This record gives sequence, structure tokens and C-alpha cells, in this order.
Amino acid sequence: MLTETRAKRIGPGDKPMADGTVAGLRLLPGSGKGRGKWQLRFVSPETGKRRDMGLGVYPDVSILSARERASEARKRIAEGVDPIEEAHRQQDEAACAVRVPTFQEAARLVFEDHKPSWSNGKHVDQWINTLTTYAFPVIGQRKVDTLKPADFADVLRPVWSVKAETARRVKQRCHAVMKWCWGREYVQGNPVDMVDMLLPKQSASARVAVHHPAMPWREVPQFVQEVVHAGEHVTRHLLEFTILTAARSGETRGMTWDEVDLSTATWIVPAHRMKTKVVHRVPLAGRAIELLEKRQALAKHPELVFPSLSGKVLTDMALTKFLRTHKAVSDVPGRVATAHGFRSSFRDWASENGVSRDVAERALAHTIRNAVEAAYHRTDLLEQRRSVMEAWAAYVMGSDAGGNVVALVGQE
Repeated sequence: MLTETRAKRIGPGDKPMADGTVAGLRLLPGSGKGRGKWQLRFVSPETGKRRDMGLGVYPDVSILSARERASEARKRIAEGVDPIEEAHRQQDEAACAVRVPTFQEAARLVFEDHKPSWSNGKHVDQWINTLTTYAFPVIGQRKVDTLKPADFADVLRPVWSVKAETARRVKQRCHAVMKWCWGREYVQGNPVDMVDMLLPKQSASARVAVHHPAMPWREVPQFVQEVVHAGEHVTRHLLEFTILTAARSGETRGMTWDEVDLSTATWIVPAHRMKTKVVHRVPLAGRAIELLEKRQALAKHPELVFPSLSGKVLTDMALTKFLRTHKAVSDVPGRVATAHGFRSSFRDWASENGVSRDVAERALAHTIRNAVEAAYHRTDLLEQRRSVMEAWAAYVMGSDAGGNVVALVGQE
């Protein structure tokens, strides 16, 4: 039987010392006098092959402790379990338990990964807020590899039939999270793909997209003349310029002087500020130029055309508050018109007054959805759009009751 006296004598080059109490337990010489490595030699009951199992370093692991460890291993061997393989399996299970995130953890990782590529601040907030409101209370603390289609159906069921648009967004974001998990091999498929089969069919009315409340185009001139022109203020100038250019409010709010070429009456919005990520040239009507000259004379900011009082980009609430205060009429009962809705006002006016679809869509900087058409259509129709925007400006200013522009766009 191995004693402390013998163990302390072991040195480099010595033969392994058998313990003598537990079959196969040996002390192998280490790198220095009185130091060694405990090893249990056995035949694996799982593979039938001889194996050597490390049990620690002597004297850190005493003879008594080594015997206890070896005895426990021998019990597992007697039960038909290879203790080395068992340890590996336990390590794998522990690693998996730590590695697989909960749905909430995964969602926040996806959110942080994609947030830098989203230019719309409101969209950034809404993305995580919808999941926080509807998904996290139901499945947020569940490991993603335990989630089934029925779990996502439970998330969507409360809003599926009564808030179809909200349900669509929640489903879309859940799908993005689980797709991310699938790509990282946390799950073997995307359970959100099957959720439609577990929920009732949505009614046609529920599936209708909710549009931004828009002011009817025939109401725009009176609103501009009686409300917008009732004072000289950055918000009024911004709103009028947004209406005249049919631009998105985010594009006009962030507009800088280096984007404007007054000599050619053109505003060039860089790609990084466009929703479509494509440069957009905007022909400026005479009234739009007048507004820019007013802003230039005020010289309130060296870069921003429509700065806030603090010298920063105006928030989207500036226009929203103005329109609410003045109860701007819209085509949605009980709601006021939105700044974005004036794009719809322009589009309806264009349709009613003979502007071709192609020119109108280019004026709104809409993407050509047909891939073949987009591949061959290389022009942005800038000059054709000039006459249209002049006619729209004349209509908005009340100098043209009908705004007929058929003749102006007939040369396409």
C-alpha cells in the first residue's frame, strides 16, 4: 500500500507507484522531487478499450483524496459507465445549457446587431418595444431551443384578429429572432413559419394596411394659406417645404445647405438619408426656392436648413404637434393629418391631374418593385418632374384652382 513516505520520495525518472488499495490507481512521477500525477487505469465498459483517467496532482491531491476519487470511478465502471465519457457528456450538457439563450436574450442580441443599420429612430424603438409588450411576458424567459409553433401562437393570439397590423409586426420580429437563432445552431428550424396554421384566418378588413392619415388634396391650398402662412416660424417653413417637395419629413428635417444647389434649383438628398438608400434629386419649385432664401437670410445655423432652437435637427413631434394644434383635417375619421400624409395628398392630386404613374412615383422616391423594369430604367426623370412640382406648388399656393398638368408631362 502506498504511504506518504514513499510518495514523497518519487522523482523524475522513477517508475509509477501502484496504490495497492484501489485497482489501477497509480502515482506517476512529476517534474520535481515529491511531485506526481494520480492516474486510474481501467478498461472502459462502453468501448472495451484500456483508458487512463487523471485524478489530480500530488501532493495537492492527497493519497486519501485520490483513493476516494478512484473508488467513485470504480463504482461507475462497475455500473457499466465510462467515467471519462460521463465527464465529457456532463461538460457538453453544461456548455449547451450556458450557450443557448432565452428568447429575450436572443431578441436583444438581434436588436443590438441590427440597430446600427436602421436609420429610422422610431422604427428602432418600435422593434424592441413590440417584443417587450407582446412576446417577452409570454416566452421571454424560455430557452429558444424549447420554443414550439404553439408558443408563438400564444404570443400572437390576443392581437391576431383585433390588431392585425400589430400582429404582423410582432410575428415578423419573432421570425427574425428565431432565424438568427437558427443561423447560430441554437435551434434546428424556425417554429414561427408554422404559426399561421394554428391561428384563425384573419378577416379581410383586419388585413387592410393602416395608412398615415392624409389631408384630402383639395383641402391643402386652404390649409397652407390660412394656417401655414399665418406666421413666420421654422416649423411653418419646414411643413410648407415638406408639402411642396412631397418629401418625407425626416429628409426635410435633416436637410443641410450643402445638399442644395440654388443655381440649378435642385436639392440632392444623399443615399444615407434616404429610406431607399439611393441618392434622390428633388427639383425645387419657385416657392420652394423662396422659402430657402428666407431661411438663408435668417442664417440661424451654418449647416441645417431647418434647425431647432437648440441648433439640432427638429424632432418629428414638431410637425405632429403643429398639425394637432391646428386640427389639420384628414381622410381618417377622428384623426388629424400627418406630415407624411401630405405625400399621399400629392399622389392623389397627381393621379387626378394626369401626371403619369412613373413620374409621380419618382417624385416620391419610391423603389421600382419590378426587378426587370428597375434594371432597365436608369433615369430619375428630373426634368419631367420639374414641371410637375411647379404645377403642384402653384396649386398649393392657390394660384391654380385645378392644377392641370397633363400638357406638362405629355412629352415623356
